[in-house]
Amino acid sequence: MLKAMKPLKAAFLFMALMATTAASGEYPEAQISNGQIEAKIHLPDAQNGSYRGTRFDWAGDIYSLRYKGHEYFGRWYENHDPKVHDAITGPVEEFTSNGSSALGYDKAKPGETFIRIGVGVLRRPEDESAFRRFGTYEIVDPGKRTINKTAHAIDFTQEVNGPNGYSYVYRKTVSLVRGKPEMVLVHTLRNTGREPIETSVYDHNFFVIDNEVVGPGIVVDFPFDPKAVADLKGIAELKGRSLVYTRDLEKGESVQSEITGFSNSAKDYDFRIENRKSGAGVRIRGSHPIEKINFWCIRTVACPEPYIHMRIEPGDEATWQIIYDFYTR
Repeated sequence: MLKAMKPLKAAFLFMALMATTAASGEYPEAQISNGQIEAKIHLPDAQNGSYRGTRFDWAGDIYSLRYKGHEYFGRWYENHDPKVHDAITGPVEEFTSNGSSALGYDKAKPGETFIRIGVGVLRRPEDESAFRRFGTYEIVDPGKRTINKTAHAIDFTQEVNGPNGYSYVYRKTVSLVRGKPEMVLVHTLRNTGREPIETSVYDHNFFVIDNEVVGPGIVVDFPFDPKAVADLKGIAELKGRSLVYTRDLEKGESVQSEITGFSNSAKDYDFRIENRKSGAGVRIRGSHPIEKINFWCIRTVACPEPYIHMRIEPGDEATWQIIYDFYTR
């Protein structure tokens, strides 16, 4: 875990990081390494950040992670616009409430505000009748953000005081384990408001391993016998405990399905994504039981999306982690 920095030191570090990237004309960023893994991370910033959409948590936008000469992340979409809902890379989280809505949205009248955890306080448009999950909303208050960094880890904290009794402190730490090809994401969400926070969260896992086209070279392994709810269109199929592809996806094609077959034990939060051509892979393990799994892929990226659910009473907090083990064959 990171050692706490004094506020002045943390603020100075953040301004220094911003100044460095501003001078080079790029987005604010930081780099961490444990001697085996090198990761480059875009930093959250309401004015200049690489991602300013309102769907995903702004913390931990990893745009490059290299291990033994292999690249695990990268841009999987064609054109970059910071305010597009999915113009983001790496293992990023989305928080949802009441199905696919946002925290407090149902209580917000048109023109009033609600919360997206990891983003901040947003405004509901006057003419909006239903929540737009993939829409980009006006950000009324991005909250107070603090960033602390060491050589091998970076810690993000966001404090948000929202409407209708909803407030929180959210902390996410991206840590590269010393002596191992391993990355750990540790999350803590503390309810500082008057109302319970009930939310589901998943990691989108935008892995782009060595830029391999999604097809027979990419395999996703599950620890249980998976079953697809939707039609895989003859492009993908489940063989035993693996999701494989019959051919390369073409531009514009996608496959999406909920995956069932897991138990209520956290041991089933254990996946592998491999590029069989380059021999690079990653194992993904979570600390909590799975609520549901969505699987989505296009030509450039294949993403298992395991959800977990939590209810946090006022004054309480929830902690969860995801472990990424990188390997080569």
